[in-house]
Amino acid sequence: MTDPLLTGKPGRIDLVEVPPMIYLAIEGQGAPEGAAYAVAVQALYTLAYGARFAGKAQGIDEKVGPLEGLWWADDMAAFVGGQREVWRWRMMIRAPGWLAAAGLEDLRAAALRKKAKEPDLVAALGRVALVPLDEGTCLQALHLGSYADEAPLIARMHEQEMPARGLAPTGFHHEIYLSDPRKVAPEKLKTILRQPVTVKED
Repeated sequence: MTDPLLTGKPGRIDLVEVPPMIYLAIEGQGAPEGAAYAVAVQALYTLAYGARFAGKAQGIDEKVGPLEGLWWADDMAAFVGGQREVWRWRMMIRAPGWLAAAGLEDLRAAALRKKAKEPDLVAALGRVALVPLDEGTCLQALHLGSYADEAPLIARMHEQEMPARGLAPTGFHHEIYLSDPRKVAPEKLKTILRQPVTVKED
């Protein structure tokens, strides 16, 4: 069954209610094409697939979900100005329902044994944590195309849709990557754009 929170019509902006979720998550700073970002994502997938195999051994078959990211900057003008080196991010993969803190430590220990000769990955594995996220009411849209072409749709969400609905942004810009950019042409990439909102006070 398709998750209704991971679908949409390209370009349409929906108001959705997102329940609380628990994620495997890691934070960092820098451009998404940089080495720090790449090793952080590798650490996430290492533990996410470790969790899947551990779950299957217990008779629980939960697939690894899509990569997700929260994006911000100390000065949000950095996004407009394209100062990618100061972008901050929290990359995430939804944790399986059975995974608790003790289970994560077991997965981490197993991964560290296997990756002991990769110091950058070892360091990143040590930074992955179980993190709750409760976004509640959100505006959400499905973007079809290159990541570099998201700006007009994001602008619509903030400059048109929010004022029209009497809403204001709260929390971080959230992206959910439904496509693998290594396998899908840029013009066919599917990305969920999500922004938590609250009723704007007069």
